[in-house]
Amino acid sequence: MTRALESQRKGPQSGKARSMVIFVHGYGADGADLLGLADPLAPHLPDTVFYSPNAPERCINNPFGYQWFPIPWLDGSTQEAAEAGARAAMADLNAFIDQCLTDEGLEPEALALVGFSQGSMMSMAVAPRRDRAIAGVVAFSGRLLQPELLADEARVKPPVLLIHGDADEVVPFADMGQAGNALAGAGFEVYGHVMKGTGHGIAPDGLQVALSFLHDKLPK
Repeated sequence: MTRALESQRKGPQSGKARSMVIFVHGYGADGADLLGLADPLAPHLPDTVFYSPNAPERCINNPFGYQWFPIPWLDGSTQEAAEAGARAAMADLNAFIDQCLTDEGLEPEALALVGFSQGSMMSMAVAPRRDRAIAGVVAFSGRLLQPELLADEARVKPPVLLIHGDADEVVPFADMGQAGNALAGAGFEVYGHVMKGTGHGIAPDGLQVALSFLHDKLPK
């Protein structure tokens, strides 16, 4: 039984959705935290509808925000709870994706996931394990969960853009290279961009690279 995710929606500027971006927020944040990215993206993607759901659980460390799964070294949860939470949240996000595609009358090939931090972890976990490939994944400041399982469990291989600040104090910059190596080793088309001097956040140059990727991969 999956949990319904509350979400905000920003319709396409053209009035007709031909593509979709779903933002997947980080630990302790909410959907509104990333939906603001639609404002600079929408003029360049006029046929794109944007969704930004809240994760399914209130955050242990921040009751005003949400989490996709607990993080043991931050909230004292067990590794078993973290893994179980991630599996449940993957099912929730998959169901949300399917519902959004149905509601908008779009095929998976018209969808891109844009994640930040824990949302990037979710996006890179969910997209390869779906039945049909989506247009792509943009992963800001994230980490690939259980990279050793990727090659065996990947059912599809959508292109992935990794973007990370080299001064990230929350998710180590080295995790970008580890994710890239695992994805490339499993046969994925992988792109990367380093935000120089950027901590755990999204710099203008990173957003510009993400826009170029989305413009290239989403249907026109």
